[in-house]
Amino acid sequence: MIVKAPSGRDADIVVVDNEQALAEHVADRFIDDADAAISGRGLFTVALAGGTTPKAAYELLAQDPRRGEIDWEKVRFFFGDERCVPPTDDESNYKMAKIAMFDPLEIDLSHVFRMHGEDDPERAAAAYADVLRAQLAPEPQFDLIMLGMGPDGHTASLFPGNSPGADARLVAAPFVPKFGTHRITLTPRVINNARAVVIATAGPTKTEVLEHVLRGPYDPNAYPVQIVSPTRGTLTWYVDHIAAAKIGL
Repeated sequence: MIVKAPSGRDADIVVVDNEQALAEHVADRFIDDADAAISGRGLFTVALAGGTTPKAAYELLAQDPRRGEIDWEKVRFFFGDERCVPPTDDESNYKMAKIAMFDPLEIDLSHVFRMHGEDDPERAAAAYADVLRAQLAPEPQFDLIMLGMGPDGHTASLFPGNSPGADARLVAAPFVPKFGTHRITLTPRVINNARAVVIATAGPTKTEVLEHVLRGPYDPNAYPVQIVSPTRGTLTWYVDHIAAAKIGL
């Protein structure tokens, strides 16, 4: 179903029965976008998300029959955000994706471009911006950016109170007071330049915030996920029926 988000742009919302179905839809969407990009441009560029639903989707992609539906040599993997930890840390989004998908698929790690969370946050953010420019373009455009939404309305590592729209950089390293640490994250400048963005979210802790995000006033300082509004691409929400309970679908 297409809805008009508070940002004024259209968003497609797909409501599914449960978190398993959500992971399956996200995995199948990954395959569809990969096929279209490889067929049309010879390469598929994707920014991965952390979290339980993406992890489940990555595991599905690494298993039969889905693993055989993509030419993995033509996929280039990036990340939407990262915690300021080494790549061996259990909190690392890179480590999660490596275990769930890269290792079982035997992905050539030269095709994986991780954020260096172990480095100084500002330097790591600037270095990742250089990677994006070198691998993609001066104004990077991903084929697909995968996102989630937290119960506070954050997405990637754009958290409430950080005025996400004010940052003109490609990659930022905001300090997140609730965690007492920095994060590294793509900024809306990059996210909204993507050909496609998908946001997956599920569960009872998301019900109230999803209603505010999709039906309430536009206030990305309070609900940063509202700033996700691709200028030329598409936005698709994948949500379970519990998260969608108050949005009238």
